[in-house]
Amino acid sequence: MAAIAAANDGHAAAYGADPWTAACEERFREHFGPSARAFPVFNGTGANVVCLRAALRPFEAAICPATAHLAIDECGAPEALAGVKLLTVATPDGKLTPELAGAAVERVGDQHAVQPRLLSISNATELGTVYSVEEVRALAGFARSRGLLLHVDGARLANAAAAFEASLAELTAEPGVDLLSFGGTKNGLLFGEAVVVFRDELADGLEFVRKQSMQLASKMRFLSAQLATLLEDDLWLRNARHANAMARRLADAVGGLNGVTLTQPVEANAVFATLPRAAIERLLEALPGELPFYIWDERRDVVRWMCSWDTTAEDVDRFAEAVAEAAGPTAHRLR
Repeated sequence: MAAIAAANDGHAAAYGADPWTAACEERFREHFGPSARAFPVFNGTGANVVCLRAALRPFEAAICPATAHLAIDECGAPEALAGVKLLTVATPDGKLTPELAGAAVERVGDQHAVQPRLLSISNATELGTVYSVEEVRALAGFARSRGLLLHVDGARLANAAAAFEASLAELTAEPGVDLLSFGGTKNGLLFGEAVVVFRDELADGLEFVRKQSMQLASKMRFLSAQLATLLEDDLWLRNARHANAMARRLADAVGGLNGVTLTQPVEANAVFATLPRAAIERLLEALPGELPFYIWDERRDVVRWMCSWDTTAEDVDRFAEAVAEAAGPTAHRLR
């Protein structure tokens, strides 16, 4: 907020021709390498759509996990706005592997079939799991071998980097990622993300794609000031480490409770668990609107508990106590 207020001093050139955007671009080069080109945008769906439009022609497709945000949480925006097909792959943990992706690379050269052109992964994934540097490198190598591009939906890239104590470049530019949707909103920004590209040919014309995709801000400085501040003095990393630590604290507190089963390893800032439906209903009634959460899978009674940069230890302990109460009298409590 202080960065926004500072940028709100006097007049500035519009559409990114301002000193805050220049500073933002420099911060991205510092973190991602000299080849990185950053384009601030309003939101994550917009960032993903811009990436797809920059990378794919209408007869080409993106391969992604069936749980990908692209596939299930963007209201068909990739299809409607980018005009491309998504080829979804079932995964046990939200992560693509070369073997899983390879099964979707078929009918290449067949004029009757959509042509696979891009792998899209989320890091961290929609199930809270994280790709290591080695896993990203393996996917990039596979993509190169099959003539594909690699896109990372990095709405929670900071959490993935914090999980492995890796730099942002080590999870993107260095192993061979081509395009990145860099997340700011989920790591403390009021609003704002960035499209980051690592190949000149993909950056060529991207400013036009951004404008056509309704993601060009006239008062760009208010986006850029936030992103630049996030990337200064390891603020992005401190926020992500804290969120991850709170998720770990929550998992440790509730993992052994009666009727509570963690369904995925807790690697970033998400905890996925199953509870009896009655316990879920009691928990929702006990904390109406105070500490909200999603029922992730209605059929299997899977809930998603997210921790963030501003989640406190007191929040976690209070929520865990409520889970223990909802789980029933035989559940053990925090001590």
